[in-house]
Amino acid sequence: MKIERFEIPGLAQYSYVISSQGKAIVVDAIRDVDRYLDYAAKNGLQITHVADTHIHADFAAGSTALAALTGAELALSAHDRGEMYASAMPHRPLHDGDKIEIGTVVLQALHTPGHTPEHISFIVFDTERGPTEPLALLSGDFLFVGSVGRPDLLGDAAKIGLANELFRSLHERIAHLPDAIEVLPGHGAGSFCGSGMSDRPESTLGYERVTNPLFKLSREAFVAEILGSVPAMPRYYPRMKTLNAAGAPLLPALPGANPLTPAAVQRLKTEGAILLDLRRPEAFGGAHIPNAINIGAGRSLSLWAGWLLDSTRPIVLISETGLEAGDDEPSRRALVRVGLDRLAGFLAGGMPAWIDAGLDIARTPQLSTEDVQHSDQPILDVRTNREWQNGHIAGAQHIVLEDLVQDSPHLPPDRPLTVVCGSGYRSNIAASFLAQRGFAQVSSMAGGMAAWTARSLPLSSD
Repeated sequence: MKIERFEIPGLAQYSYVISSQGKAIVVDAIRDVDRYLDYAAKNGLQITHVADTHIHADFAAGSTALAALTGAELALSAHDRGEMYASAMPHRPLHDGDKIEIGTVVLQALHTPGHTPEHISFIVFDTERGPTEPLALLSGDFLFVGSVGRPDLLGDAAKIGLANELFRSLHERIAHLPDAIEVLPGHGAGSFCGSGMSDRPESTLGYERVTNPLFKLSREAFVAEILGSVPAMPRYYPRMKTLNAAGAPLLPALPGANPLTPAAVQRLKTEGAILLDLRRPEAFGGAHIPNAINIGAGRSLSLWAGWLLDSTRPIVLISETGLEAGDDEPSRRALVRVGLDRLAGFLAGGMPAWIDAGLDIARTPQLSTEDVQHSDQPILDVRTNREWQNGHIAGAQHIVLEDLVQDSPHLPPDRPLTVVCGSGYRSNIAASFLAQRGFAQVSSMAGGMAAWTARSLPLSSD
């Protein structure tokens, strides 16, 4: 048997292909399923089963599409009946103890609620080596390396009950499993599905029992700790839950591949399309299309685009000119992973094509730390609460980025304003949203607070 892990940077999501004797099962597949099809083809595998540990909140699942493309059996938790989110697509319901056989491999479903009510983990057996000795636990979003899944996805009314279920799953439902069993989680450090996750992609249950501090808490202390430490929940999570419960639809092709002329982009802009500028902050700051939103390409794109953009509006992509004809396939993949499927196309030739067409441009000044240090204009810090509490520029106003999109700062829009974040990435996102709202003199501090502290400039903790 072989277990292959697939990682999606940014979302810090892990999916797994387990294979034996030419057959394979894919667990917790991401939306762009060609990666699994390519892997199966290269290794001479037939994908016979597709399974999810739960109805995911942070990404659009590829399970329904992959099962349709391969003819594989779709196996999902049977413990969703009567819950807020229940899988509506045809599937094999898996109850606690049910088994899936792949060659010499057996996966046994284990109901481990807490992160969600229906959550199941999979105990993996290799019958050739040890038919009664479990080899691995695919723990999904129940147990992470160094942490556990957040229990608040269904809102305040359900979170205390789910936190208690999470405690039971941790101390009762996996109590029979040996210390030596490998723990293969659904996420790593950087995911918002929990807090305090380790950078290590795998562990053993024995190591977690000894080192994971959540194992050592009483029920009451556990509930208080887990609810008190959860990170802010991205606003797109309920949308993903709804999409995945219905089954994210099969995409015949990756959308957004069609090149658009500047005139076509101008028309789409007038019709209400989102212009998503994927370039680095300094490139965006130098010249961009008026009212474009800057969320830079790379590992953070899925998270922030999913969190901040309206999924009902068409999206036009503006990329670096070094990419072929202005296209950026990795960014298109990142967007469909969070259900942003309405990709109208990309500006052919990038910003130079727009400038050459003589169309209007806007600028977002990128100020140095020295500029900001010696300026008396208002400063808006859009970092997280924890970052802010660890030190900020004296006199700055604080609104975390995700709240800023819903609520403008209480500052005059006709006055100069400098936005600050950790590195300059989020501050340019914020600046582009503020510019849409009429803040005509908004700038961003280049390098963010990392550059500020590198110069040992003063910090306040007020």
